[in-house]
Amino acid sequence: MKTITIYDIAKEAQVSVATVSRVLNNTAPVKESTRKIIMAVIEKHQFQPNALARSLLKKETGTIAMILPDITNPFFPEVFWGAENVAREKHYTFFLCDTAGEHSRESEYLSILREKRVDGIIFLGGRINLNQCPPALSQEVVELSKHVPIVLVNGNLPRSGLHRIYTDEEEGAALATQHLLDLGHRRIGFLGGMEETSTTQVKLKSVRMKLKEQGLTLRKDWVMFHDFSIEGGRALMDRMLEQEDRPTAVLCVNDFTAIGALKSATQHGLKIPEDMSIVGFDDSPLSRAVIPELTTVSQNTNQLGELSVEMLHELISGGNPRKRTVLQPKLVVRDSTGRPKNPAE
Repeated sequence: MKTITIYDIAKEAQVSVATVSRVLNNTAPVKESTRKIIMAVIEKHQFQPNALARSLLKKETGTIAMILPDITNPFFPEVFWGAENVAREKHYTFFLCDTAGEHSRESEYLSILREKRVDGIIFLGGRINLNQCPPALSQEVVELSKHVPIVLVNGNLPRSGLHRIYTDEEEGAALATQHLLDLGHRRIGFLGGMEETSTTQVKLKSVRMKLKEQGLTLRKDWVMFHDFSIEGGRALMDRMLEQEDRPTAVLCVNDFTAIGALKSATQHGLKIPEDMSIVGFDDSPLSRAVIPELTTVSQNTNQLGELSVEMLHELISGGNPRKRTVLQPKLVVRDSTGRPKNPAE
């Protein structure tokens, strides 16, 4: 049996393909008598346009992409979950790209996504989180944005002019540090993250500034970098506990690092928070799955995803959304923080 196409419908109804498209998508007025003729032909053949036909007619594929660096880190699936819910409502499907943190893979995906003619791209992590992104990597994204709408989530490419949505991580780190200060901690450390990433440096700078307000300093030997993993957090806490002079509290770059630090401290015989307070960042589901439950900072991950799709949809539709949307973080106090044994410390 021959497959009926929109071209066959147009030919039998003796109208243009564009007129059939307007009837199918209800995008513009069509004379009522003409509409009835077209609908009669459509019903006669029980015609349903497929995705390819719709993409040819509307110059859209109904597909948006998300580029992220590590699908195993709960932060990114949480953002994706929020994005996917809104995308479904707007009849988009997702092309999910996990780069494993490799810039070369990012470049490969950018090329593939242009070839696939996706309607838009949501970009998280990787090069947009570097303190100094190499010009070639930045320009690659800027050039693609001339053809495909792109929204950056929790990252930036300076002077690119790209649309961004992000949580104020500086404020989040300040909230966490103030919480520890209010509990009476004066000896505070910072664990995790790569030194070359903006997400690490923004939080570290905020901790330093908040301590300085109280006449305190962040000791160099209490600042340790690694990565964003549980194993990295455990390794850093192992190193921290080798020191005779230790902080009474540590703020970690994310929940993964905090859980690793918590595991190490427990294995070394410390009681949390009696012997040391530990704060995470992200408020991932894992923060509620450990004992003690983790005090952390919510980045509104679901909302980041939801609003990124809203912004991207507006760009795809020819709108002009504001360039930056900033979400405010929230401190979530649980059981991993408490007063130090000696409040004078």
